[in-house]
Amino acid sequence: MMRAIALSLIGFALPLAAEEFRPDQSQLPVEPPADAIVLFDGESEPKFRSTQGTAINWPIENGSLVSTVSQGEQAVRSNHLVSTLHFRDADLHVEFLIPEGGTGNSGIYIHGNYEVQIIDSHGKQELSQQDAGSVYGFSKPLANACGPRGQWQVYDIRYRAPRRDDQGKITQEGSITAWLNGQQVQRDLQLGEPRSSYHPYRYGATPYLKAIWERQLKTSTGPLFLQDHDNAVRFRNVWVRPLDDKAFIDTSGS
Repeated sequence: MMRAIALSLIGFALPLAAEEFRPDQSQLPVEPPADAIVLFDGESEPKFRSTQGTAINWPIENGSLVSTVSQGEQAVRSNHLVSTLHFRDADLHVEFLIPEGGTGNSGIYIHGNYEVQIIDSHGKQELSQQDAGSVYGFSKPLANACGPRGQWQVYDIRYRAPRRDDQGKITQEGSITAWLNGQQVQRDLQLGEPRSSYHPYRYGATPYLKAIWERQLKTSTGPLFLQDHDNAVRFRNVWVRPLDDKAFIDTSGS
């Protein structure tokens, strides 16, 4: 059974228009605002679970979570982290570092459905839906804002979840506006049903994730995923600022 604890969000902010969302990314790390819910700060216990609903196995090194490949009988490239915070509309903040080796492939899966891509695209001229700043399967980035390997980079994302009817059908598309390292890479991108066959509710799905998806169809709420894609990408200073009163802490799992 899925269990949840409602959050008291007194004075929660109303969503703002895309043109009003202009986060300051000039200095890292960025201090979380007072109304943000911090998922990982390098010191406290991370507010994440595995895709099985169990404790995570990503190590914490020098205040950062290090993406770790799948182990045991899990499907490859599915050892994602799943936040215990579930939300509907929100501002999301994630700082990351692409390692010197490998492609740096990873991503931020919003609600498990829409992947904002992390990969080494620094200096690339022709951009695609697989490059940094893209929303995989939906849109290539508006600009190449990817920094070089080995330095901390930052995403700020304003997300509005799709609205669904009682049968789980989308009645109003969602949207993403995203900034990467001081440049806008997505602006009010409209989002329908997830398109990737590799997103977590299709590829490597577990009973824990299937229960989350079932509830998401009814409530338009869901977690933030940090993606495992066989690269030791580092994450720090991860926080969510809910923009409505639908956020809660999921207490299911073990």
